[in-house]
Amino acid sequence: MQAIRRKLGKFELIAVSDGTYQFDGGAMFGVVPKVMWQRKMAADANNRIPFSLNSMVVRTGKNTVLIETGLGNKLTPKMASIFGMPAGFVNNLKAAGVAPEEINIVINSHLHFDHCGWNTVRENGRVVPTFPNAIYYAQEGEWQHAREQHERDAISYISENYDPLVESGQMKLINGDQEIAPGISVRVFRGHTEHMQAILVQSEGETACYIADLIPTTAHLDLAWVMAFDLEPLITMESKKRFYEEAIPGKWLTMFTHDPQVPWAFLERNKDGKVVARVPDPPPISLQGA
Repeated sequence: MQAIRRKLGKFELIAVSDGTYQFDGGAMFGVVPKVMWQRKMAADANNRIPFSLNSMVVRTGKNTVLIETGLGNKLTPKMASIFGMPAGFVNNLKAAGVAPEEINIVINSHLHFDHCGWNTVRENGRVVPTFPNAIYYAQEGEWQHAREQHERDAISYISENYDPLVESGQMKLINGDQEIAPGISVRVFRGHTEHMQAILVQSEGETACYIADLIPTTAHLDLAWVMAFDLEPLITMESKKRFYEEAIPGKWLTMFTHDPQVPWAFLERNKDGKVVARVPDPPPISLQGA
């Protein structure tokens, strides 16, 4: 997916990808039978389906905010052979006219390695911030859980993505819902992890929401279609309900973290009451000279 731009009030949104990788379809759809989910996402011979690594840049006029930082380039050889490692994010940012140095806020929805991988890079034997002028934000409870290394999900966390930033003070650990900057706030939606946060962007009466792994793709809109990775799938369903209660009547632009075709859409209910995505036409905004 190339960078796609859209206006939100006075803000500019830029969807940028760290590439598309192949992931196990059964893991991504949990208890949903393959005969059902493959109608929405076709699997290859190894039962894998394409999943994108979508991040969002928000230019507010005062701040340049980066939401999520993709997979990064610090996977072990074994993990890279399983997941792939596109490692194109920084170049894709630059191609979209966004220099790493201009980003002054980075927000991670949670700390799984495919959401914060480019927080840092290895340089001359050290781990350093990819975005040197940014303050990073994550939930403190998420960081504590990552450090506890539970058997259920320890593989999902790579400490080099966040610990050096916490130790240096460049990552601020926050607790619960709060405003990060004017027009930029976070709200906790439990289920995928206990402390996963969505990022709300609001300008001139318009709202967009990066909902992260609560609804990773447009194929996950049904309440019961949750990932096998969700630590609390029943709570995921309740969090989806809570999100829909605001997002649908409020006409929020919902931003999807893993959809390879749809970085954002408006959510609506069809005549049968099911939640569906209405994909807006991209506005004719040039990808050059941002």
